[in-house]
Amino acid sequence: METDKTINVLNKLVGINNDRIEGYQTASGETDEPDLKALFLQFSLISEKCKQELSSEIFRLGGTPTEETKISGKIYRTWMDIKSSVTGNDRISLLNSCEFGEEHAVETYEEVLKDDLEYLSEEQITMVSSQFALIKADHTRLKSILEAQEV
Repeated sequence: METDKTINVLNKLVGINNDRIEGYQTASGETDEPDLKALFLQFSLISEKCKQELSSEIFRLGGTPTEETKISGKIYRTWMDIKSSVTGNDRISLLNSCEFGEEHAVETYEEVLKDDLEYLSEEQITMVSSQFALIKADHTRLKSILEAQEV
């Protein structure tokens, strides 16, 4: 196993969790609805936990966890700010924006678990799989809330 490749793979997941944290902070600032603020805080805390686990592993390997977000996350948050200013802070638009971000997070974890397993140890695969289950559950929950709003 190549340590540099492992660190890069884990940092890819740190980056997507940084995106989720910043994205949900942005979303929380776009609403006054207490239930959405609570939901966004919960999702953000899950990503904080994932980021901590990944960062610990990166440090153990002698690397430095990224503090950056992905370019696509920055573009997405800018788009969400622009969309909010045009459409207002309506609940369905905000949930749709968040769902877009969640799809990206799920896809990133899926890609790692499909394409990068050769660079991860069994323990790392277990950690990433557990995190993926949490993020996928968040995505499912968000989709359910959105579907209930659109009815």
